[in-house]
Amino acid sequence: MGTVERLQKFLARCGVASRRAAEDIIRAGRVKVNGVVVATLGAKVDPQKDVVRVDGRRVRPPAAAPVTLMLHKPSGYVSTTRDPQGRRVVTELVGGQWGRLYPVGRLDYDATGLLLLTNDGQLAHRLMHPRYQVPRTYRVTVSGEVSRETLRRLAAGMELDGRQVAAAVEVVKKEPEKTVLELTVWEGRHHLVKRLNAALGHPVLKLKRLAFGPLRLARLPRGACRLLEAGELAALRREVGLK
Repeated sequence: MGTVERLQKFLARCGVASRRAAEDIIRAGRVKVNGVVVATLGAKVDPQKDVVRVDGRRVRPPAAAPVTLMLHKPSGYVSTTRDPQGRRVVTELVGGQWGRLYPVGRLDYDATGLLLLTNDGQLAHRLMHPRYQVPRTYRVTVSGEVSRETLRRLAAGMELDGRQVAAAVEVVKKEPEKTVLELTVWEGRHHLVKRLNAALGHPVLKLKRLAFGPLRLARLPRGACRLLEAGELAALRREVGLK
């Protein structure tokens, strides 16, 4: 279900009349919701599901202005708008003030880092499509000590699902039983980073996305979100061939 609102507020938001004038229109019996006359001011509608007509003419909400947010996703959230298992979803972290937003791709339930949410369908489609080769950079902690030969194999490209996967990789830190890598890939295939490392014998212990295209997470606190700045949005659109 979408966000419900009072009928007179909906009519005013759609430009039918001021809220007070909309109340008069309702009292006069000129409004139908799903084919039924509604003449009481307490009525509420769901703009995404209910069909509202005034004097027989369909009333539609104004098109939502394009909004794109950067979120620092914490662990323990699903990168969807709803979850059948009842787990927390990332849209809970951004609130409803920007309308309905959708995650651009996914970060795993236990992964953290940069996640974009937008209502711009064209932008989201291009960012996720392998054709546009948008880079994603991760800080990856893997089990074991990663050898130079393994790094060479990863950088040379590995076959996964019958396709070659290119990756840029460098070692950030070596510890006795684990290695921290910074790894960049150019597509967002399901569990791609985890599957690549598992195939090399180094299961992923921790995964954090640091960058997406020209955008970097920088100092955005975990669980916080912000609107993209104009320059950031322009750079992101250029990345996928949009003006």
